[in-house]
Amino acid sequence: MDKIKIVQIGLGPLGQKITRCLVERKETFAIVGAVDVDPKKTGRDLADICDLKQKSGVRIAASLEEVLRRVRPQVALLTTISDMKRITPQIENIVRHGIHVVTTCEELAFPWKTSPQLAGRIDAAARRHKAAVLATGVNPGFLMDFLPTALTGVCQKVEGIRVARIQNAAFRRVPFQRKIGAGLTPAEFKAKRKQGTLRHVGLTESMGMLADRMGWKLDRTEDVLSPIIAGKKINAGAMTIKRGMAAGVQQIGKGYAKGKLKIELVFRAAVGEPDARDVIEIFGEPNIVSTITGGVNGDIATCAVAVNATRQILRVSPGLHTMTDVPVISFFAG
Repeated sequence: MDKIKIVQIGLGPLGQKITRCLVERKETFAIVGAVDVDPKKTGRDLADICDLKQKSGVRIAASLEEVLRRVRPQVALLTTISDMKRITPQIENIVRHGIHVVTTCEELAFPWKTSPQLAGRIDAAARRHKAAVLATGVNPGFLMDFLPTALTGVCQKVEGIRVARIQNAAFRRVPFQRKIGAGLTPAEFKAKRKQGTLRHVGLTESMGMLADRMGWKLDRTEDVLSPIIAGKKINAGAMTIKRGMAAGVQQIGKGYAKGKLKIELVFRAAVGEPDARDVIEIFGEPNIVSTITGGVNGDIATCAVAVNATRQILRVSPGLHTMTDVPVISFFAG
């Protein structure tokens, strides 16, 4: 199999980690271009930004068009932003060159209910230019939607689904710790929650994906967020969390069909969380409980699933896809 030619767009902490993953699997992938709008990064070798052992020979460009003057990538790995409104024009620009897109944008994981007009724009542009688009990650994209959907494949009947993702955020990157409110006072946490900047993005999208596959029409959904308060001082590398401050967040999503609770998603992430785990419960015939003790490391898994998805994005029809309508993604070697 020929190497898959990748352009990495977005070189924040996640994009840098994905780049290192690609380099580690150099027999399978070829990074032919990289893009970031930060003037402190443009013009530099990827090795300087991504802590690679040797020079890559790939200079970071300020735009995709600059990359395309030299090379023709097959797939763009897009790790820039999480919201549909801002990422839609980015994707439209990529696919108009016939380049497939795998992105970690959470709101794009299942946008057909939450952002149907923008989803339609992306789908139409991708079809017009014969490119495929997929949003994925560990969550949304795998643990709270794709994996429980796959587990229902052995069920004769499903009455409800509950997924709990409990994480010790001490092992996650600093931007993630900040995103869940670690180190904030209760007042600061309340203010950021009101602004809408302090939340895990994707619970609603995961509920939409699950309901779509189960054939449930949800009457309403809930997304309730609350702080996890530290009971003692916690030292977490670059961050010290005092007693009484927020150590993280708990967010519970609920989906109802015909007045009955059908989906419950519990996302709990806190620095120092003592019992990390991922638990999927299927209520039906038969009942199923699947537990991943210790939980899945979100940073490693998000990078891996995005990288592994590049093979399948080359095999699907043009248009906007979700994780439940592409061929099963797995690790593969060149």
